Amino acid sequence: MTVHLIDAALDAELQYLKDNVTERYICAGSPTTRAAAITAALCTLTGLTSGSFTGPVDGDDNGRKVTKDAESGDGIDADGTADTVCYCSATTLLWRVDNASPQALTTGGTVDTAAHDHEAADAV
Repeated sequence: MTVHLIDAALDAELQYLKDNVTERYICAGSPTTRAAAITAALCTLTGLTSGSFTGPVDGDDNGRKVTKDAESGDGIDADGTADTVCYCSATTLLWRVDNASPQALTTGGTVDTAAHDHEAADAV
């Protein structure tokens, strides 16, 4: 069986992220809720807007993607090993990116995050 899903349906998922993410937490561990992300946060960035993202555009292999633009020089609030980046609304953890190469962070320093994307694959 072959399935067809129009790009607009995938874009709706991705646009939801763009429109609702307002906070970014670089965390120790793998939080599964916004409250847990706040508790585990080593670096906090609030005031994100849809302008912090690029897309939706065609995905790298198929489907569609939205990209969180790079950030640099964000202040570190607590010592720890950064395992994940959590993107939240004011009430909910919306998207978590697990770091394949955890990085030690030290209070008072700064951290940079590379651009990274969330892809919605084509239906097959």
